[in-house]
Amino acid sequence: MSPKELQSANTLVWFRNNLRVTDNPALYAAAQEPGQTLAVYVLCEEYIGRHQTAPARVDFIRRNLEVLEKDLAKLNISLVLMRVLKAEEIPQALRELAKRNSCSQFFFNGEYPVDELARDRAVVEAMRAEDISCRRYHDRVILPPGTVCNQKGEAYKVFSAFRRRWWERVISSSLEPLGAPSAQAASKISGTSETSLNNLFEGLEQRDLSSHWPAGEAEAHRRLKVFLTDHVEHYHQERDFPAHPGTSQLSPYLAVGAISARQCLHAVLKTQGESEGARTWMSELIWRDFYQHVVVSFPQVCKHRAMQTYTEAFPWRYDEDKLQAWQRGETGIPIIDAAMRQLLETGWMHNRLRMVAAMFFSKNLQLDWRVGEAWFMSQLIDGDFAANNGGWQWCASTGTDAVPYFRVFNPVAQSKRYDPTGKFIRTYVPELRHLSDRQIHEPPPTKGYPAPIVDLKSSRAETIEIFRTLPRSTIPTQQ
Repeated sequence: MSPKELQSANTLVWFRNNLRVTDNPALYAAAQEPGQTLAVYVLCEEYIGRHQTAPARVDFIRRNLEVLEKDLAKLNISLVLMRVLKAEEIPQALRELAKRNSCSQFFFNGEYPVDELARDRAVVEAMRAEDISCRRYHDRVILPPGTVCNQKGEAYKVFSAFRRRWWERVISSSLEPLGAPSAQAASKISGTSETSLNNLFEGLEQRDLSSHWPAGEAEAHRRLKVFLTDHVEHYHQERDFPAHPGTSQLSPYLAVGAISARQCLHAVLKTQGESEGARTWMSELIWRDFYQHVVVSFPQVCKHRAMQTYTEAFPWRYDEDKLQAWQRGETGIPIIDAAMRQLLETGWMHNRLRMVAAMFFSKNLQLDWRVGEAWFMSQLIDGDFAANNGGWQWCASTGTDAVPYFRVFNPVAQSKRYDPTGKFIRTYVPELRHLSDRQIHEPPPTKGYPAPIVDLKSSRAETIEIFRTLPRSTIPTQQ
């Protein structure tokens, strides 16, 4: 390639759920190339609707884009903002942007659910039709899908086996995160956006939760530092108590990519080694990888299908009254109601309570787990398809590594164990604040608070019996 051609060989970098400048493989690699680097973010209305993207998450993306735009400007990299109605418009929009700005290369970090893989393949085909070379990198996971397999080269269906092999691979890998790329020369390509950042989100429902969740890469790293300094040592002891500040609360930042899982893993190993608290938290990072691997190896989970195919014969109920009572936090089960109201108020729910609420939904109310999965996505600021789907299928005993069907959390027992004084319940269910620590988990008839909408004991027994009698011919082999 001649010097003149090198100068015009600009590189387009496509941002999605990787809204940061450090440890961003696609951005870092692009900045090493000759020519100029141009960044682009595409908002697709169809994806927002199809994926039940929460208004809180929409707003969080907008606020993180504000920070990203400023951080890129410090590197002399313009961020182009585009909006399309349908996913099928994305390939053409990106190809035309690349052509207008003399981009001969196109870099992006991979995403793994079925819709995203199909979209990315279509974009690559469109680019290659114009002789624009494409490179895909990995930043959503620490180890990419397909790299953690059993001795037969097959994907794992059980987390414990996946975790052992994952550790073997990680220990022999380089964990050093990438820094921010060096600032390039003042850009000669303006890459003018089709719209402003505010107009990009015009007409979309947004919910500002900035008081709970400030945006930006710096905020994500601040939270990580506080967690590693003050909480990770006791994480294994405190993570299940929702009234305690024992968790990292980094999930919204991981979901939009304001921080990477690799940065988190590197930081905890560097500062904490392998203490029990650190190991427990690292297991949560491995779960996150595991579910990303699952959507690639078992794509049916991206199509509203159960991983354990025999469970699709379960006669899930549809009861609008019970569904709405659960959604509003008015089930008459205090810990469930507190959890659901925390979700409504903050756009986030404590992980232990996500399991309790989801299992109550599927095992006691016998409502279709897919309806609950969709509701969580419509409310969660940290909504991530792979993690949310994996968690719901685990609770409903329909998924990979699923909890045995006969294991059903008793929400009252969970409440007594993990919120013994009722502090968390009192925070979100104020009508029960006057009750004693003993009464608050199973309140007597109380004015302004509903009676339980289901009998926990009989519903549990009924669900176990239904599962027990389902035909088992199509149970996948466990690895």
